[in-house]
Amino acid sequence: MSSEVEIFDGELVEDDILAPPRAAGQGPRYLVTQHTMLGPGELPPLADQRPAWQDHDFRLSDEDVADLAEPDLAENTIINRDSTTGAFEAWCAAQKPPRLAHPCTTATYTSYGLHLIRRGKKGEYKPDSVGQYMSRIWNWQPVDLRPDPSRFKGRLRVWKKEWAKAGGEVKRAPAVTIGYNVRIIAAIDETTNIGKRDAFLAALAYSNLNRESELTDQLIGRIKIHDTGLYVVTATSKTDQTGKGAGRFIEDREDLQLVRRARAWFAVLRDLGADSPHLPVFRALTGKGELRKYPADRERGVRMRPGSLDERLRELAERAGVPYIDGKKVTSHGWRAGANTDLIAAGVPLAERNKIGRWAEGSHTADAVYDRRHGAGARDPLAMVPLYGGPAHEAVAQARAAAAPLAEHNQADDVCSQPEGSRNDR
Repeated sequence: MSSEVEIFDGELVEDDILAPPRAAGQGPRYLVTQHTMLGPGELPPLADQRPAWQDHDFRLSDEDVADLAEPDLAENTIINRDSTTGAFEAWCAAQKPPRLAHPCTTATYTSYGLHLIRRGKKGEYKPDSVGQYMSRIWNWQPVDLRPDPSRFKGRLRVWKKEWAKAGGEVKRAPAVTIGYNVRIIAAIDETTNIGKRDAFLAALAYSNLNRESELTDQLIGRIKIHDTGLYVVTATSKTDQTGKGAGRFIEDREDLQLVRRARAWFAVLRDLGADSPHLPVFRALTGKGELRKYPADRERGVRMRPGSLDERLRELAERAGVPYIDGKKVTSHGWRAGANTDLIAAGVPLAERNKIGRWAEGSHTADAVYDRRHGAGARDPLAMVPLYGGPAHEAVAQARAAAAPLAEHNQADDVCSQPEGSRNDR
């Protein structure tokens, strides 16, 4: 049956009695869709039967309208969406004749996607960036009027293959593995307020596989300090938009010293009068180690911007002499990638890494994107082949020993069979 709504003409009849045919439209009209389910003797709903809604059933209160006006997406998500949709609206307005951007047709959506691909082929964009832009535009459209993205996605796949064959490469942050992180933390002066914050920041970013937005939004009340480790609750993340939250106990380690560094930084917050449970853990400081002041109407309040935190971690890496790892610029995402890479090397299963890294259940991103082992040849499958030695070496040695007498005998026969005078010609 088609997914469209179908209306049938009919009339009620007694059981086992066939009604004579009637002209179309004279009997009742029934509404049937692919979701209709009828029990024995049950009839579909009438086509003209509607709920008894009244005007007040469609009205929202002023308080409801105000609540719905509040943003329901992360700040950086809103910024990216507004930037992308703004560019799309400007392009639509510049067309002759102008096109409608919201809601847009499939033709408009596809045409803009092809426009971005053409610009990408000239070097302005990468395939993944164009895919993200078009996804934001698609999600921005009204749910029941969204365009069909299939033709655009087909052209994007073709371009992505061409781009990869031509040497295109997705630039990803290198992994700040445990060795690099310890080196970065060791270069921090932990006698200052700024140093105490930075050391705890670098240690926690690695230990909890944090995204930068998770670190800026982390609240003091969601970190419990124990003698043997920290219990950290990450309230929301990229894959947990419902706010269900994820908590885990992170055992203390001698190399990262999470407990000592957490206590040192929390003591600074207490001295600064900024240790209320609802306040953010990481705060921007002045050069003297005091709290940086913000305007009262600042949208983020006293929380640091994710970009500022990223810049800080980059600076820490540069001060430690490792602004680049494997020729790639260090960013805040490197701490998340570094922890996952170390976990893979330690044999931690994907399902467990998905849980502690807050990737979606069943996702392979942690393996496909965040496994960034260092050095050329680190992923060579031949590394799984045992080295020549042990039982293999013994078996080969025995075979060679058994073959040695025969080889010597054959060599002697060859010498004897050489013509006189030719044995010393070599």
